[in-house]
Amino acid sequence: MSPLARNAPAPSKTDPSVIRNFCIIAHIDHGKSTLADRMLQATGVVQPRDMKAQYLDRMDIERERGITIKSQAVRMPWEDENGVTYALNMIDTPGHVDFTYEVSRSLAACEGAILLVDAAQGIEAQTLANLYLAMENDLTIIPVLNKIDLPAAQPEKYAAELAHLIGGDPDDVLRVSGKTGEGVEALLDEIVRQLPPPVGDADAPARAMIFDSVYDTYRGVVTYIRVVDGKLQPRERIKMMSTGATHELLEIGVSAPEPVPTQGLGVGEVGYLITGVKDVRQSKVGDTVTNLNRPAEQQLSGYADPKPMVFSGLYPIDGSDYPILRDALDKLQLNDAALVYEPETSVALGFGFRVGFLGLLHLEIVRERLEREFNLDLISTAPNVVYDVMTEDKQIVTVTNPSEFPEGKILEVREPMVSATVIAPSEFVGAIMELCQGKRGILGGMDYLSEERVEMRYRLPLAEIVFDFFDQLKSRTRGYASLDWKADGEQTADLVKVDILLQGDQVDAFSAITHKDKAYSYGVMMTRKLRELIPRQQFEVPIQAAIGSRIIARENIRAIRKDVLAKCYGGDISRKRKLLEKQKEGKKRMKMVGRVEVPQEAFIAALSSDSSADKKK
Repeated sequence: MSPLARNAPAPSKTDPSVIRNFCIIAHIDHGKSTLADRMLQATGVVQPRDMKAQYLDRMDIERERGITIKSQAVRMPWEDENGVTYALNMIDTPGHVDFTYEVSRSLAACEGAILLVDAAQGIEAQTLANLYLAMENDLTIIPVLNKIDLPAAQPEKYAAELAHLIGGDPDDVLRVSGKTGEGVEALLDEIVRQLPPPVGDADAPARAMIFDSVYDTYRGVVTYIRVVDGKLQPRERIKMMSTGATHELLEIGVSAPEPVPTQGLGVGEVGYLITGVKDVRQSKVGDTVTNLNRPAEQQLSGYADPKPMVFSGLYPIDGSDYPILRDALDKLQLNDAALVYEPETSVALGFGFRVGFLGLLHLEIVRERLEREFNLDLISTAPNVVYDVMTEDKQIVTVTNPSEFPEGKILEVREPMVSATVIAPSEFVGAIMELCQGKRGILGGMDYLSEERVEMRYRLPLAEIVFDFFDQLKSRTRGYASLDWKADGEQTADLVKVDILLQGDQVDAFSAITHKDKAYSYGVMMTRKLRELIPRQQFEVPIQAAIGSRIIARENIRAIRKDVLAKCYGGDISRKRKLLEKQKEGKKRMKMVGRVEVPQEAFIAALSSDSSADKKK
């Protein structure tokens, strides 16, 4: 087995029989990116002097947090014992549940998957979720235990667990170390031996699936494709089948791992194409690319559009940044097909966008990218999920923002539900049950994976798990539990809208939809917090929490007392009394016409510390 020279000239297209397309799937922090590094070194596509840890994690935010957010495709040459050179197309995927959509797109571009499991931690919730995704795509699975060099590794125990899960013999589970490189060459040989080559019609009209795309400031949109039928060549005209847009193909090539232009891509090959297009909407993930002169008749099946689970308002602190925020969201949406947004206005916060996310980590990452990459200062409102509300006249209103909650009599409110899988040591079963029942969860089943580890399945309201559920789960199980969840229909629930009133005026930014049992605690928490944050005015300001017309909590901000007697030196008491009465009359009149001034900092503090205040309780 010899690594090939790196700068070999790229062929116009490769024979499909020597192509192997695969991805690495695993739970968070099981070593996908580190194993990918060792593969890049073993195949010689990255020189030792250029090598750095997590080579394929290109974004600063990925490197800082130590997580993969974007899938990355790379082509590596590998020579087997018979001297045949293979082209291995590897896609490194994210592990976090919020980025499952990235994983599902990557799987559609592959014939096989390496199921990677940490030899010190074993199978976890996201391992199972990604395995089921791979099985739905009919991929060949290669089970691999990573981190066998760790002192705490138990390869025999977890090889048996893995073999039991996917069927097979524990001896068939490969053992590697992404850190030392042990077993990586044997794994590359197994990829060549076990995975099937791609299948497609080389003489048919070209059809290529877009599985990812990124925006490059200098070159425009860079589109990543997997060719299914036919071939694509530079300088020919291409057509996007769903939008009907046509472009000239300026450059086509492969990532090895830096972009290398080629004379074209054929059946089964994974690569990139550049058309010079600057409009991000013209390169939709899941679209089919074909030749304009000899177009295909039928599109490829594409992907199911991801449904946003959590909505939050994003507003620029400086109102003049609104157009920059709009352009920034446009560009991010190209890289992130799961991002949806629409303009909205708030009386308190001005112009902004209602943005849909797959989860709280997704929200956090998008907000951080907007602030870093586009130099924006943003404020985000408290996240909430989507409710279906049936009014008295049987109209169904979809509510993504508490301000859209209909007034008047409500027949029923339906909230989104999720199926959650928790894998943890069996000693924590009681603590997990207590947590899930407190979050209105219903136990669906429980299985012991081994004597020490248990898998618990719960049906929970999404609104209960998007905030601090994961943090509480980790703290109650000393960090040993893992969580995975997916959408699971709706249920009718006893939900109410809690409004916050200042001086009798409703402040839409602080409204929330909560379960009836938790409405009082939310009202008390928010009124107390606002009393501390809003500066005292010239008159007394009541802060109230209300459900409809019923007040459930109240705090008062005391008025500033101006010293109107400062100019009175002694003299008759009636003169002082007259001045005080005059002040009282003025304050009364002020209270009738006065509006409360709420500084921007108070909004930021109240909204940003919302979840942290809940955690402290």
